[in-house]
Amino acid sequence: MLPCRDGVELDAPLDLLNLPNGEWTGDIAFLDRDGVLNIGSEDYINQPDELIILPGAADCVARLRQAGFRICVVTNQSPVGRGLWSSENLRLIHERLQTILLELNTDAILDLILHSPWAPWDSSWARKPNPGMLEAGRQILDAAENSTKPNLLFDDKWTNRPDESNSVMVGDREVDMIAASRYGVRGYRCDSQVGISDVIEIILGGTA
Repeated sequence: MLPCRDGVELDAPLDLLNLPNGEWTGDIAFLDRDGVLNIGSEDYINQPDELIILPGAADCVARLRQAGFRICVVTNQSPVGRGLWSSENLRLIHERLQTILLELNTDAILDLILHSPWAPWDSSWARKPNPGMLEAGRQILDAAENSTKPNLLFDDKWTNRPDESNSVMVGDREVDMIAASRYGVRGYRCDSQVGISDVIEIILGGTA
């Protein structure tokens, strides 16, 4: 029960666009989706037209990329696994997410979007609070940067891990912070009504 990408296999080639201000130094900003980039709902975001971007989210994504971060969205989406709607529907939601962000700021590029379609009772390593999506995101982005195919490893099978001291995780729930801690990145919890704008200055200022 691995993480998933929209419309392609998990280890499919990924084309990365250049960062605005130079070469990538390896830092990743892992971002939850609902309550961080867009307004969340207890009933889920079920259709593309239900997606509403939080104020300032696009500019925050752009600022992170301008500061040298790659952006990796990591979102639990159990409605897919529970059959409430399809992975194609989720792909369309994410397509709209990226489209709106770019309309608001042309530097607001999401380098990689990963989701866990698994329900809580599936006990998947991919579902937050487990760190499987973060582990996959790192390996996929590194492979794309080096034009190689990722050999994805998880949990204690992945022993040769990179330094993540400058990478971050932003989320609005405790499961996001636990995933950050388990993976070994700094976690920043934001107000779900404000989103990433709530913590962007702390992240870029380098203080917790």
